[in-house]
Amino acid sequence: MKHRFIYIITGLLTFAFQTACEVEQLPETSMNDVNYWNTVNDLKMAANYFYTTLPSLNTGDVAEDVWSSYGYSNSGAGTGISDGSRPTPTTSADYNYYSIFQANKLIENGPKVLEKGAVEKEVNWYIAEARFFRAMYYFEMFKRFGGVPKIIKTLKMDDPEVFAPRATRTEILELIFEDLDFAATHLRGQDELISAKEFGRISKTAALAFKARVALFEGTREKYHQYGQATLHLKLAKEAAKQVIDSKQYSLFSQARLGTNGEQLNDAYFNLFQLAGEGSSNKEHIIVRQYGVNRENSVSSTPVQRYYEGSNVLPTQNFVDNYLMADGLPMEKSTVYVEPNDLMSYAEYFNKKDPRMGFTLFKTGDEFISSSNYTIPNPRQHRSGYGIRKYANKEFWNLQASYIDKPVFRYAELLLIYAEASFELDGRISNEDLEITINQIRARLPQINIGTKDQVNYVSLPKLTNEFVQLNGLNMRDEIRRERLVELAFEGFAYWDIIRWKTAEIEMVKPLIGSYLFKEFLTTTGEKWAANTPVNDKKHIILQEASLRKFDPKKDYLWPIPSNEIAINNKIEQNPNW
Repeated sequence: MKHRFIYIITGLLTFAFQTACEVEQLPETSMNDVNYWNTVNDLKMAANYFYTTLPSLNTGDVAEDVWSSYGYSNSGAGTGISDGSRPTPTTSADYNYYSIFQANKLIENGPKVLEKGAVEKEVNWYIAEARFFRAMYYFEMFKRFGGVPKIIKTLKMDDPEVFAPRATRTEILELIFEDLDFAATHLRGQDELISAKEFGRISKTAALAFKARVALFEGTREKYHQYGQATLHLKLAKEAAKQVIDSKQYSLFSQARLGTNGEQLNDAYFNLFQLAGEGSSNKEHIIVRQYGVNRENSVSSTPVQRYYEGSNVLPTQNFVDNYLMADGLPMEKSTVYVEPNDLMSYAEYFNKKDPRMGFTLFKTGDEFISSSNYTIPNPRQHRSGYGIRKYANKEFWNLQASYIDKPVFRYAELLLIYAEASFELDGRISNEDLEITINQIRARLPQINIGTKDQVNYVSLPKLTNEFVQLNGLNMRDEIRRERLVELAFEGFAYWDIIRWKTAEIEMVKPLIGSYLFKEFLTTTGEKWAANTPVNDKKHIILQEASLRKFDPKKDYLWPIPSNEIAINNKIEQNPNW
């Protein structure tokens, strides 16, 4: 670890680009640290660096969606995690204290600004931002490695903490909660930020929401891995989520597009991941990574649609099978489900299903690229038979640069946290709590046609209630988890969910399966699928056989500490069985 600290103890404070169209431009990229800390604005500019570290839509972040069995990469990204073949790395960007160092530096220098006559409340805004982000950085390492060295001050090369041993899970978790509690106390409210034209900065409710995320992660992990204080942390998750709900500052996004004839398309879920979903008018955004609007009014850009088009992240049938049918039942229980067959078209397979399937995955006729709309999956680009539709924009595809913002934490996740924590605490959930969480999420979905084109019959996706679960022989825990999976699809949660639920040892060893090899895949004009494309006994595309996949529950629920860190600091112990 010493080499990392030598690198960052340089006496320079590094800054990056602004994080939002409504945030002021930043100064030069580096400044002399000794002469820098004088005003509240200096603290603000220093804090702007942290916003460049929010989860993005660049290659490394979207690759997280192929770590589970619900995603597949034709480029090989993340496959070592997914199939259990990764070795212990020499180094890793996931084990990194650079941003923690920057947070510590601001936290330490905030009081200097206060001594020069600054307003304490304003100084605390930016100390609180630094503490929020420090909590975020530690949580990312905590998820992967468990306990790591606890560094809460800037270090000189002769400081003993340079060679500190790993702190325990409990110690790191306590630090995360302490930082988030400080942030929730001293940050501004979302309404205050919007009024100050600083939408995009972290609010006090964002700190509470993130606390709920952390507490749910550890509470359920403790419950299913059988250690720690699961009840305490599940209560924290529920209470923090309820505080955000009761703040009345957020709501689900409901703005739909207009069709060519001016009709409402009822596609608010799809619009969440388009330019229409940007800005402070979208009350679903609790934390957002901002990119701008276009080249002339931008923060930065990302070729996200090109990543998805280029087979970097592909949905699998393992994921698609989780979508409910129009009667609110999984396909194995539904009377409206029809097994794919050679008489069915690719487009027809999307019929009578949860509308989020068609908003998340490309279907025939969807806007795709500058030269054409989507027809059927291209075997070179969408080898699983499915492509991700989120963030799809024909103009930005042509530019190879997207300016659509990434929701990092949205209100729908907060509602799902509240529902899951409520159930996990008591083994049950009231219909009232289901109504304000999962059923509120379902209410924004358009109705589903269970008839034909000529004889339409529109129905709403049924509400999830205790009576519905009992009547249909369902499991409430499974249905809450299913709702989370499909609502937050390809937003970076699926892998970590099966880790905390201790179901990775079941899901990760299954074969990776693609869509049914529809007849039109082999006959449509254009780039055809090979007649000898490997398929299973149900004629679904085989992406990776079960024999090539493994997950060792004795080691794979934690990641390996990079070997260089242990070589440099012999007080750091490797995780079990690595």
